[in-house]
Amino acid sequence: MSKGLPDRSNDFSAWYTQVVNRAGLADHGPVKGTMVIKPYGYQLWENIRDVFDKMIKETGHVNAYFPLFIPKSFLAKEAEHVEGFAKECAVVTHTRLKSDPEKGIVVDPESELEEEIIVRPTSETVIWSMYKKWIQSYRDLPVLINQWANVVRWEMRTRLFLRTSEFLWQEGHTAHATSEEAEKETLDILELYRQLAEDYLAIPVITGLKTDSEKFAGAERTYCIEAMMGDKRALQAGTSHNLGQNFAKAFDVTFQTQDNKEELVWATSWGVSTRLIGAIILTHGDDKGLRLPPKIAPIQLVIIPITKSEDQVNELKAYLEPITKNLKESGIRMHEDWTNNSPGFKFNEWEMKGVPLRMEVGPRDVKEQKVVLVKRDGKEKLFMSKNNILDPIQKLLKDIQSDLFDRARDFRDSNTHRVKDYNEFKSVISRGGFVRCGWNGNPETEASIKEETKATIRCIPFNEEPKGLSCIFSGEEAKHEVVFAKAY
Repeated sequence: MSKGLPDRSNDFSAWYTQVVNRAGLADHGPVKGTMVIKPYGYQLWENIRDVFDKMIKETGHVNAYFPLFIPKSFLAKEAEHVEGFAKECAVVTHTRLKSDPEKGIVVDPESELEEEIIVRPTSETVIWSMYKKWIQSYRDLPVLINQWANVVRWEMRTRLFLRTSEFLWQEGHTAHATSEEAEKETLDILELYRQLAEDYLAIPVITGLKTDSEKFAGAERTYCIEAMMGDKRALQAGTSHNLGQNFAKAFDVTFQTQDNKEELVWATSWGVSTRLIGAIILTHGDDKGLRLPPKIAPIQLVIIPITKSEDQVNELKAYLEPITKNLKESGIRMHEDWTNNSPGFKFNEWEMKGVPLRMEVGPRDVKEQKVVLVKRDGKEKLFMSKNNILDPIQKLLKDIQSDLFDRARDFRDSNTHRVKDYNEFKSVISRGGFVRCGWNGNPETEASIKEETKATIRCIPFNEEPKGLSCIFSGEEAKHEVVFAKAY
């Protein structure tokens, strides 16, 4: 199954596409740039979704749903916001089709809308139009709402999971009485994103602040988690935005304070998407295909029965029944592969799908009352007693989870560089990796570096140490230490 995968070191992009397809995660939709998420890929998304949904509900957030369609005039209310999304909007202009004797099915010109409708690229505008109705007093605050939805951004260059015209995500939209509450919300959510990435996806991330040129359209400040992929490029894995009072001003959302004054509401928004699946592939994948962290893997353990006759099949099913019952009761997500394919084919198939742990059981194992366990990222076979396998399996899954994180962190750290001058900066960027260096805070400097090298400031990390640094481009005293990289 894994034979024929493109060489990751020579054609990382082709390798990625093949893994997505052959692991059964997704396929291209009939409209250019769209994606069909296949059951295995959707199970992966459901596991990620369920983890984060639990996190936000534990912190007082609730889910709701808002319309897919947004009046065009809503986007025009916040100038920076509409400018940021104008080139990506899908626009509905008519409401029906009709049959034409010569041309077949055509748009009915008589169904033209008085006002065009935007298919949501994000939901700030429609949500804040509702918050105007819902918020009158400080007693109505805070509003802590999240929605799980799809959005449409008409991308010109697409890649499955990483950048598609339609994708799934969560988008939180909160309203607060003070600037301090909004800032705390923004940073608290960023910390949840860090926990999701590192503790569940096994992806180490850098947390920090986006520069003004890279922040969300309409935000006062954008915070992010940035990760390094296996080809040393950066991926923005999640963002949390302090919107200030921009959307409250645009939609005239005010509240009466405790001392009977009228003030504008303070806002945040934040989101992660199915891009996280792409991040998992790009961070952990290898020459055999996927490697999935056990905490979010749809299947944590696959059982491969090795048989040559119907009698052996019946014998093995009876042998496995108490084992699988125990595993299921203990919450292990498992699958038994009773297909007629050869054991070698099955090994390769489930390695391609990234299942963390494999159990092999044949007639000899039945006779010896044992099973064989093999880790996805190892070759060693572990022989275990049938009667004492739950604890070893749970420990192996825990070890695989931490090993994936440690390996990814070591890879990132070994490909993060501090450089002495701009020539060395350009040399490192051309080879790939992160560069931590000084920046004078000037957007023109940032733009010049991007134009020449295609590298962008991924973030101003929270643990920056600008003291004693000079700007890598101008030589002036550094205002910030930043992380530069080429990115997806």
